[in-house]
Amino acid sequence: MIFCVSPNPALDHTLVVPAFKAGTVLRAQSSLAAAGGKGLNVARAAQILGARTLSFCFLGGHTGRLIADFAQQESLEGDWTWIDGETRTCVIVADAQTGEATVINEQGPKVFDADWVRFQETILDQIGEASDVCFSGSLPPNSPLERYVALVQSARDAGKRVWVDTSGAPLHAVLPITGVTIKINGEEAGGILGKTVDTPQAAVDAAYEFQARGTGDVVITLGKDGAVMVHPTGRWWAKPPPIVVQDPIGSGDSFLAGLVTAFAAGLTPDTALKHAVAAGAANATTVGGGDFPLETFNRILEGTTLQAL
Repeated sequence: MIFCVSPNPALDHTLVVPAFKAGTVLRAQSSLAAAGGKGLNVARAAQILGARTLSFCFLGGHTGRLIADFAQQESLEGDWTWIDGETRTCVIVADAQTGEATVINEQGPKVFDADWVRFQETILDQIGEASDVCFSGSLPPNSPLERYVALVQSARDAGKRVWVDTSGAPLHAVLPITGVTIKINGEEAGGILGKTVDTPQAAVDAAYEFQARGTGDVVITLGKDGAVMVHPTGRWWAKPPPIVVQDPIGSGDSFLAGLVTAFAAGLTPDTALKHAVAAGAANATTVGGGDFPLETFNRILEGTTLQAL
């Protein structure tokens, strides 16, 4: 089973408009409300790919209950840690003409140390059921960073494959943890290292710089140019075929789902990278984070190229 840990979930409200223009009145062609946040997107995509998942989130208020209801309707199994306050809503405006999306993320409710203690206990009490643990997304305001780091380390110490996809202070805090795979995009990697990371070779070089600081395996995504993985058994670049982008939101989460589900199924790291790239691309062809037809994934997987570096 894959555990999907998402401390700062959201009710994702996606509006598809014919052409986005700021400062005007727009009429949506369609809209979608769903249980969102990066970890729930990972869970949704992983289940499409055949895995069983269990999600862990802080939820609060009416919005939190709505997210729990949406998750139940999708058969996304979750063990929620209930808190005071109202879970955030995120608005996504997808431009049907350009395939670009504008995202407005609320900050989320404050979460306190006692909440994190309950959150950690909920996860670690069941950690024996997991093969993989994914830590996705931001932390809610007021979160004690040391609790987050301790939880990542505890999952690693329990002998699980641990995957981290975050940014900012949480990312900096986990980078030195050995035995944890970091998934990061080229822009984020370049910002940390003070260099441009926009080619496969630059991504390989960046991955080695991270590993010199103590980081475990590194996967760096490069948008339409695919992704690079640096692993003890090799380093590879996978690239998807050309696609028509409808909504890119959730593609990084779908990428992680493709990667983790492939490892959980016992596939080789290079094949897992191909699965990850295909899942991320499949997500971009549809509206909604972590949601795509399995046949689209399979078709894109056939056209995804893999090259050893």
